[in-house]
Amino acid sequence: MEDGSQITEFGKVFIYLIVGTFLVLFTLLLGKLLSPRKPSSAKSSTYECGEVARGSSWVQFNSRFYVIALVFLLFDVEMVFIFPWTTIFGAADLIHADGRWGWYTLAEMFIFIGILLVGLLYVWKKGDLEWIKPNPSLPSLPGTIPLEVYENINRATYKLRPFQATNKTEDIQSDKPSALAKPAFKPKFVKKDS
Repeated sequence: MEDGSQITEFGKVFIYLIVGTFLVLFTLLLGKLLSPRKPSSAKSSTYECGEVARGSSWVQFNSRFYVIALVFLLFDVEMVFIFPWTTIFGAADLIHADGRWGWYTLAEMFIFIGILLVGLLYVWKKGDLEWIKPNPSLPSLPGTIPLEVYENINRATYKLRPFQATNKTEDIQSDKPSALAKPAFKPKFVKKDS
């Protein structure tokens, strides 16, 4: 029996896209119309977990978090490939059609997991997965400068000059001091008792 529908499969997908877009736009418009508008300085400020922010917004980020994110993505992508594989591997009609199908897919998945495990073992053996390296070593420099000179530089304290912004219209080589500017972003968030 033939289906009497005049819409193709692409037409059905197109209708789903139109309805989905309409629903998203409708809910955004409904929220815009029904939500109360009571702006305040606290609502317009940057959210920082209720803390008063101090210092520069430029902070050092530990690169070890990047390694952990990469390892997570590696195994996350592995799971994305294994789930469809298990669905196809367990299909009885494909296995009955050709007996070699099951062995072929099993060998293919063992090769895939094996490649990932070899990469994991390499990174593990190299020591990149350890949070704290057990044997820190000082680099050896092929130079004539003794190591004590570097240690003295690292131990010394230095006086910093105040930050001075330069005016673009002002000549760079002039001896006139320019106006002081704030060197860092220092927002202050204060909770209001209402």
